[in-house]
Amino acid sequence: MLDIIHLLPDSIANQIAAGEVVQRPASVVKELLENSIDARANTIQLIVKDAGRTLIQVIDDGMGMSATDARMSFERHATSKIKTAEDIFAIRTMGFRGEALASIAAVAQVELRTRRLVDEVGTMIRIEGSEFKNQESVSCTKGTNFQVKNLFFNVPARRNFLKSNPVEMKHVLDEFQRVALAHPNITFTLYHNDVEVYNLPAGKLSRRIVDIFGKTYREQLATCEEETPFVNVEGYVGKPESAKKGRGEQFFFVNKRFIKHNYLHHAVLSAFEATIPEGSSPFYVLFLEIDPSHIDINIHPTKTEIKFDDERAVYAIIRSAVRRAIGVYNLTPTIDFESDINFGNITSTSRFTDNPSPINSGISDFEKPRQSASSSLPPVDDDSFRDRSNTENWRKLFEGLDSFKPNNQTNLDFHASATQRDFQRDEPITLGSKANDITDESRRLAEVKDISAIQVQNRFIVAQAKSGLMLIDQRAAYERILYEKYYNNVKNKNSFTQQLLFPKTLDLHPSDFQLVMEIEDEIKALGFSFEEFGQNTIKITGVPPEVQEENEKEIFEGLVHQFKTNQNDLHLDSVENVARSFSKKSSAKYIGELSKIEINLLIHQLFETAVPAYTPNGEPIMTILSLEQLAELILKK
Repeated sequence: MLDIIHLLPDSIANQIAAGEVVQRPASVVKELLENSIDARANTIQLIVKDAGRTLIQVIDDGMGMSATDARMSFERHATSKIKTAEDIFAIRTMGFRGEALASIAAVAQVELRTRRLVDEVGTMIRIEGSEFKNQESVSCTKGTNFQVKNLFFNVPARRNFLKSNPVEMKHVLDEFQRVALAHPNITFTLYHNDVEVYNLPAGKLSRRIVDIFGKTYREQLATCEEETPFVNVEGYVGKPESAKKGRGEQFFFVNKRFIKHNYLHHAVLSAFEATIPEGSSPFYVLFLEIDPSHIDINIHPTKTEIKFDDERAVYAIIRSAVRRAIGVYNLTPTIDFESDINFGNITSTSRFTDNPSPINSGISDFEKPRQSASSSLPPVDDDSFRDRSNTENWRKLFEGLDSFKPNNQTNLDFHASATQRDFQRDEPITLGSKANDITDESRRLAEVKDISAIQVQNRFIVAQAKSGLMLIDQRAAYERILYEKYYNNVKNKNSFTQQLLFPKTLDLHPSDFQLVMEIEDEIKALGFSFEEFGQNTIKITGVPPEVQEENEKEIFEGLVHQFKTNQNDLHLDSVENVARSFSKKSSAKYIGELSKIEINLLIHQLFETAVPAYTPNGEPIMTILSLEQLAELILKK
């Protein structure tokens, strides 16, 4: 019988390695930027075309390589950083595996130009799909110019799995931001399709944060410092009033390497406890300096995961540092961008004194997305899951209640197209503007039965039901109603747009701009009308009728922020996500005083939805207290 085990050819082995190292264009960006940093570059330029599909080019003024080193850099397991096994546990540089360039060259057309300061001429190497093409001496500037063209040109299946350009560019921006934050002493520039996206001069960390995330962060930063024999913590946290819903911008760096660590993230959240609203997360950029022998970074190909030999001690130190920072932030003067307060010059730090109670190690799973009650439901346009007999049961809640005829005049601008007697799914709920004909509104309201209900504190509805009392969260009810309207509008593209007399311009963060371009069709299907208006800027020319005047920017920004939160936590498709995001943002304005007519109409509209008891995210909208429960409450007194 013939032997069947054999060694793989280098070209195939490199492609397999590329599957771990090179997942998308952003993976190449990360590896090349880190190589430039390890080469002690002072200026790094990143040039990207078609979100990295066509070209990824990194130009630096670092040390450069000799002709021999340039050729050796493309061999698997070739590295200048490890000579003994012990070196693995003392690594402080970014790259060290010796697989990155070989993996990149296996799935792209690569051209490298490099020259050392001591050399008169440089070296040019071309490789395509692991196949060495040529090497020659060329005239070039000191440093390295690395071009990666036509990524996955020889692996079409991998190329087909790439997302749209806006999605891939967002990942590129994420990697660029992480590297730029970790090294504020280096000048970075980024160009996408020949348009400058970032120009970040070397300077202090505080200035780098403002340059990346915007001028609004200038007044939000509180200095965070803690020095202990085990680990040092330095960086900035956002003041409590700047906390946002969802994850937002949060960065941990260990020995200047970006990491993801849910357990340490919880340490920051616990430090902010009782200072920020529930469900909100603070901004932070925190650097941990620790002896490499106390950590293991060789547990994942992307090196974004890390293990500490004493995680609980690190947890306690971070929480102490953040607590102290937010405890004294109101006494901290405004950050001076002119004075030199770089971390390298910090000499006096506070001492670690806080000793929190032990934390269960299972807390690292705290951030797993919550499975919402509605996430297991069929799509909202699927009529098969609607139990019409159940709809009749909802009606029975109000049996015996008298009907009424409202006045002809009302200020209600929230109404539905479906009547109580018609529950067909193919008639979507719609919202009208204040300019609608009032007589149509009156005819609609004339069909609504009068329900014994009152409003409590402009937020809750208490209605008399057949079996007791029904309590309704007013905002949550509107969220469910709006969600079904928006979902049908986005899916069927049947929304209305109210043109603005004076268009509004909105400057977006580069990653948010890429996201908006990605979901442009879905946002416009809500009723927004907008167009590109310069670098990372859009011009809003129309809004949905229910959006209040002078509130267009806030609503649009809130929609984008909520979309990102849902994207991180729930992994929804774009149609579902946009509908949920806009209904969540829009429902907030419906907290307020309602007339008797509006209360009755809200209840009827709620029961005409597919799932009246829960919001799209699975939060309860109502509860019913039976007569027995009410009696028990009184007897307990």
